Amino acid sequence: MNPTIQDVAKAANVSIATVSRVLNNQPGFSQKTKQRVLQAIEEIGYQPNAIARGLVNRNSGTIGVLFPSVSGLLSSEVLHGIEARANEEGYSVIVCNTAADHEKTLKYIQLLSEKRVDGLVFVSEEVNEEYYKAFQRMGVPVVLVLTQSYKYPLPYVKVDDSHAAYTATNYLIESGHERIGMLSGNPNDLLAGRSRIEGFKRALLEAELPYSESLVKKQTSFTYEDGINSLPRLLERHPEITGIFAASDEIAIGAIAAAYKLGIRIPEDVSIIGYDNLKLSEMSIPPLTTISQPFQRMGEKAIEMVLTLKNDKQAESSVMPHHLVERESVKKIK
Repeated sequence: MNPTIQDVAKAANVSIATVSRVLNNQPGFSQKTKQRVLQAIEEIGYQPNAIARGLVNRNSGTIGVLFPSVSGLLSSEVLHGIEARANEEGYSVIVCNTAADHEKTLKYIQLLSEKRVDGLVFVSEEVNEEYYKAFQRMGVPVVLVLTQSYKYPLPYVKVDDSHAAYTATNYLIESGHERIGMLSGNPNDLLAGRSRIEGFKRALLEAELPYSESLVKKQTSFTYEDGINSLPRLLERHPEITGIFAASDEIAIGAIAAAYKLGIRIPEDVSIIGYDNLKLSEMSIPPLTTISQPFQRMGEKAIEMVLTLKNDKQAESSVMPHHLVERESVKKIK
């Protein structure tokens, strides 16, 4: 049976209250008493209950993280940054996979509240009214990653999706492509969906190149399967296309796989540029030219912001830089 705080008090010949004050660095005991308590703890092998101590000092040493999916490569890179920075600061991380399900998300927010986490990192999903009210009830710092809320005052870490999509499309234009299409994610996604379409459209219009809604093949998400399914349909609509901007690396790699089955050479027949710079983009054939998001740094930054807010200081939202990674999936047309 594990030793209890009562056993420590008995071994040190002090009250339970005195042991508690020593454990939580509260005043009310002499240095001699402290040494006696610490010696008793060591001798009997007592380990303080982290949750019980958290009730006293209001610090559980844990931070909650909500992901719509923990299986994706994007999520793993963000989580790597979150865990590394949290560990440096002496915190543990509780990760919850919401599957982008409303009820499941609310359930996990309640669970993390009961666990008395010291802060919350909310990744990729849009914040609705129920989520925001649940955050307020928790009463802990909340930081958004890869998303932002126009309606609710929550700090965030992300890139400018519209600008990054513009950069990708403009690269195709500067490479000599004039007939350009897009494999989009969900257009109802106000951030990664709609804003990337807007960046694509802006680049074409500024270059005085043809734009129409039919040049954008819209999907419900950003997966490999979406890329496989959408490339043939886009090329059926517009067989003249020579360059394609894919709204994620997974879509882009799915499109490359679909092109292979159709006998379309990448980049000789059609060039493709992705978005994310996942590790997978280096492994595709050909290696994928893409827009890089600093996922690990985003995760680190989110933890830094949570801890800044926890110390009752202001934490400014952060729009992080994106950059182009040139590989071999885009052909330069003379």
